[in-house]
Amino acid sequence: MKSTSASFQKHLKSFRIFTSVIVPLSLLESALTKKGGGVLLLTRVSFRTLVRCMALGLVIAGLFTSVALGQTKRKVIIDQDAAGPGGTDMQSILTLINSPDTDVLGITVLTGDAWREEEIQHTLRLLEIIGRTDIPVLPGAVFPLVNSKEYIAKWETLYGKVLYQGAWNFAKGYAVHGPYEIPPMPEGSPTAKASTEDAAHFMVRMVHQYPHEVTVYAAGPMTDLALAIALDPHFPELTKELVVMGGSINPNTDDPEFNLTPRREFNFWMDPEASHAVLHAHWPRFVLTIVDISVKTRMEKSLIEQIAKSPTPAAQYVAKYAQANYLWDELAAVAWLDPCFITKRQKLYIDVEVDHGASYGDTLAWAPGQQPGMGEVLVDVQKDLDKEKFYKEYVDLLTRPTPSAHPASGKEAPRNAN
Repeated sequence: MKSTSASFQKHLKSFRIFTSVIVPLSLLESALTKKGGGVLLLTRVSFRTLVRCMALGLVIAGLFTSVALGQTKRKVIIDQDAAGPGGTDMQSILTLINSPDTDVLGITVLTGDAWREEEIQHTLRLLEIIGRTDIPVLPGAVFPLVNSKEYIAKWETLYGKVLYQGAWNFAKGYAVHGPYEIPPMPEGSPTAKASTEDAAHFMVRMVHQYPHEVTVYAAGPMTDLALAIALDPHFPELTKELVVMGGSINPNTDDPEFNLTPRREFNFWMDPEASHAVLHAHWPRFVLTIVDISVKTRMEKSLIEQIAKSPTPAAQYVAKYAQANYLWDELAAVAWLDPCFITKRQKLYIDVEVDHGASYGDTLAWAPGQQPGMGEVLVDVQKDLDKEKFYKEYVDLLTRPTPSAHPASGKEAPRNAN
């Protein structure tokens, strides 16, 4: 059959480009002949050959795609103040582990919502329950760089009470306690052990091992990151990006924690000097989930009911221990996995007040061109979201089978741990 249609010529051109990479060009040319002024003739036999070439090309392309997908898991370090069981800290860890697109290199744990020692135990137990004890848990900072519970007690006599101080003034189900006490664990005590390597050294080691490939997801105070920067000033620039839940600018809420102190957010406030250091470091990309967007979300009863329908260990853990609260850390985690449901964002210069007056630890923000120009970095600040789309993705992540899960034993040696 003779064909001179423009459509045929167009598709043939595209196919030539495709097959020049996937299929040897000689195979294609053997199926095509030129006659009379360059008009292409496609015989019945050559057409079959062409179809075979295309089929072969598609198969090979599929193989290349599969290989490529296998190589594109997103490496992430989870830096978390992992209070538990359940709650925003643990649920954010689960969303990241349960994603088929992530390679969780390790979980670094520091004091924040609870003290580090008990948080480590909750994290280890979570990994046992979901069958991922191959992920190392690394001890981070117990105390901030400068700030302290004792100092804030004196600060409050001058400037008033700070409602939420994490481990320093809050506990659920037991009394507020000291840094090295571990209260009874409702989910059971772990047999797995934390790594002997500390969080800051681990972070530095990982970005040197995988330069420009590692995302650091930080959803607690900034102390571990500041210590890593102190160890190696090149640490920030060797990461792929930094994703943070922290800061507050102007949240629309009647929550007493924020309605009279809208710039005070716990993760930045607990260690202001560390936050200041992190916000002046040279990250390739810095994404920030602030209170303003977080308070638009909620761990609603309907979400817990949906999650409870799944028989997976992760889902049953969440259903048993979930708390009615904002989805602080989960929002930051899921938005990193799929930012499509973030409907509004703004580029801002962000800092934290380190003057020890009334605004100590408050979030500072400037539009481009209005910043002081004292080393602040431009941050991608999330401002609004498609809540229903977020909820759907969140539930999907918590109810799917955990990738690479194994029977929990608590005896497996953590990967990359010393």
